[in-house]
Amino acid sequence: MTSIDISKLPLWVQERDTVLEYSHHVQWRNGKKPDYTRSNENLTRQSICNHPANSLETLVQNLVRTFDIEANFKTNPQQWLSVVQDQFYMATNNGTHYNLNDLIASGTYKLLIGNTEHYQASEENFETSVNLFHTAFPDGFLWEVIEVYSTPPTINFKWRHWGYFKGNYKDYLPTNQMIEIIGMTVVQVTDNFKILSLEHYYDNTKFLEELTSGRKLPDIPVKTTITEETPNPSSIKQKICGVLKGILGRGKKQQDNNVTASRCPFANLVR
Repeated sequence: MTSIDISKLPLWVQERDTVLEYSHHVQWRNGKKPDYTRSNENLTRQSICNHPANSLETLVQNLVRTFDIEANFKTNPQQWLSVVQDQFYMATNNGTHYNLNDLIASGTYKLLIGNTEHYQASEENFETSVNLFHTAFPDGFLWEVIEVYSTPPTINFKWRHWGYFKGNYKDYLPTNQMIEIIGMTVVQVTDNFKILSLEHYYDNTKFLEELTSGRKLPDIPVKTTITEETPNPSSIKQKICGVLKGILGRGKKQQDNNVTASRCPFANLVR
């Protein structure tokens, strides 16, 4: 591929902060555009790649990051810039092809992972899935392109996804260790770099095994304590009987004389 001047190319292959700056009248999830300040700071410290500004690696990285913004935060598919809306699909490990509406409804985590031993996509929705991984990785789950192997229109590239496991994953305690995923993607693009398809390939069980490698949260038994607020039925019965005995005990002699006539309904309880 000849030299690239990314600044002269469409918005969707620019740096993501530039994409957000020029995104107007967008229907954002939660009503506001995302803020990547902390993510950018962590990328500066933790990235292992420093691609040249006008390299193919930078272009692909920018394009996929724009797609990620749209997949997670744009709720109107007609406002997505990075894809050909009526042709796009995404698949993982030769699995189901998902369209834009699928992504908006489910999010990327659910569709990229699927059903595994430690994560059941069928039991999650967009909100629960995002909360699950944001809790496990409170400092973010970062992504970058490592290497690009082919040029447009069919671009093959290698990437890494990583974060520090500092929060609980379900009922598993954090290890505070870095968890890293290495994968490959084949992206088909148009002449102006809009995405036609994304096909991801990676081991979707390895990082879940690392998330469940630590200790589990201890089971806390629920204790039932009988208090004045939750009285014991047996003690209530004893108190009632005691009161009745006291009442009926007074003037027992008179009661004995008249028991046949009066026949107190509680007499059999205290005789």
